[in-house]
Amino acid sequence: MSNHIIVTTGIYDAIKDTLRRKKVSIPEEKRLAGELRKAKQVLRRELPADVVTVDRKVTIRDHTRNFEHEYIFVASAKAKPAKNKHSILSDIALATVGYKVGDIIDWPFKDGDRKIEILKVESWHG
Repeated sequence: MSNHIIVTTGIYDAIKDTLRRKKVSIPEEKRLAGELRKAKQVLRRELPADVVTVDRKVTIRDHTRNFEHEYIFVASAKAKPAKNKHSILSDIALATVGYKVGDIIDWPFKDGDRKIEILKVESWHG
């Protein structure tokens, strides 16, 4: 498990803005604020290929609910959940952004705490 998330400055700023606008639950807000304090910011070209960020296809195993699912994380303006394109600021994206393949995350989702694992991260060009 990573001891800090790795994000681009753009993603860092977008998450900070989401926190300022109170778009997440209080437990999520506390968790995200803590993650950002320890976050490593890098340029997009320096971001490792196995880190969850925008324009990546991510396979996640939810250990709490016992299922696997693949998500495509895109910029908020391009989000189309019906087509499996989720905003990088959606609940599942906020829980995983900055983490890498192999990380297991305990996250306070709005509907309860869940343990999720990042199985695969792939570049995605839509």
